[in-house]
Amino acid sequence: MIKVGLYSAEFFARHGYYKEEQILGNRFLVTIEATFNPQHPAINDDLEKTLNYEALCEVAHENMKYPQKLLETVAQGMADAIMQQFPYINHLQVEVKKLNPPLKGQVAASGVTVYVDNN
Repeated sequence: MIKVGLYSAEFFARHGYYKEEQILGNRFLVTIEATFNPQHPAINDDLEKTLNYEALCEVAHENMKYPQKLLETVAQGMADAIMQQFPYINHLQVEVKKLNPPLKGQVAASGVTVYVDNN
C-alpha cells in the first residue's frame, strides 16, 4: 500500500456562513492523504502507475473556486471529486482549515476533515 499526500496547500477563497466572510474572503489550508494498492507491481518512476499529487492539488484548486457556506461542503466536494477520478483509492482524508476564522479571541484555524473508506 502507498500513501500520497498534499499538505497545507494554501488558497484564498470566499467560503463562509456569514455574508462578510463571502465578501472579504480568507486564506485556507487543504491537506489530502490517499492510500492505494499499486495497480502495477513495479512503479519504476512512471507517474501513470501512481496517484499524482498534482492531480489532487488541481481538484482542491477547482473546488476552492466556488464559494460554499460550510467547510463540510467544501471538503466533501473535494472527496467526491477525488474518488470519482481515482476509484482505486482505499482510504482518503480531506482536511480544510480556515485561517484566522472570525471568532471571539485569537484562533489560529478552524477546520473540517472528511474520511472515506473505500474497502
